[in-house]
Amino acid sequence: MNTVLQTKSLCKTYIVNKHQNNVLKNIDLTVGEGEMVAVMGPSGSGKSTLLYCVSGMDRATSGEVLFEGRDTTRLKDKELARLRLDEMGFIFQQMYMMKNLSLLDNIILPAVQSKKSTETRRQTEDRGRALMKRLGIEDVGGNDINEASGGQLQRACICRSMINSPKVIFADEPTGALNRASSDEVMNELLALNKDGTTVMCVTHDPKVAAKCSRVLYLVDGSIVGEMALGHFGGTEKELRDRERALNNWLMEQGW
Repeated sequence: MNTVLQTKSLCKTYIVNKHQNNVLKNIDLTVGEGEMVAVMGPSGSGKSTLLYCVSGMDRATSGEVLFEGRDTTRLKDKELARLRLDEMGFIFQQMYMMKNLSLLDNIILPAVQSKKSTETRRQTEDRGRALMKRLGIEDVGGNDINEASGGQLQRACICRSMINSPKVIFADEPTGALNRASSDEVMNELLALNKDGTTVMCVTHDPKVAAKCSRVLYLVDGSIVGEMALGHFGGTEKELRDRERALNNWLMEQGW
C-alpha cells in the first residue's frame, strides 16, 4: 500500500494569555492509499487540529507533514493553497457555501478556480451534474442553498470535494449536523468514494460512523494513545453490528 499522508513528530502549540497550550504532541501517523481512517477522542483532545494541520489548513508548530512524500510544512502559503485546491477535498459539519450561487455553481467553484484543468466551463458543469446525479441530487442543481435540505447540502459538499478528483478527502464531523437517516446516506456516499479508491480521513464523535471506517485512531490530550484496525467494511447489517460492538468495547477500554 502506497503512503499518501505521513506525519513525523508533528506538534501544534498555541500561546494563550502567555500560557503554552500543547494541542498536538509528537504525532507520528501514516495513512495509506485507499484507507478510510476515523479520528476519535474526547472533546479538546486535538482531533480537528490534527485534521487541519495534516491538510495544511493550519500550520504545524514543528515536525513534518508529508503529502505523497512532499513536506507541506515547507511550502509557501500560495503553494499550500494550490495543493489543497488541486489535490485535497474538504467536508465540514457546517456546510459552508456561497449564498449567491446555486448548488451546482458551488460544486464546480473549486474546478473553476483550479489552474490544472483545461476543460471548458460546459465540461466542468457536466462533471458537476454527473456527480450530483451519482449522489441523487441532480434535481436541485439550480436551487439556492436555502432551497435544499441538510442531507442534500451535505451531499452537495461531497460533490464539491470530489470535483477536482482529490487524492484525499478530509472530513470534520461530516454527519454531526444531520439526523440518523441523512447521516447514513452521507456515510454510504463516502464509503462508495473510498471503495473507488479515494483516501478518506474523518474526524467523528459517532461510533456508528467510525465503525464503517477501516481504521480508528484515538486521541487523548494531543497524543495518539490507541489504534484499532477494522478492515474495509463489506456493507452487511450483521457485519456493521459486529463492528460497532467491537469498536464500542475498544472505546470503553480507551476511556471513552
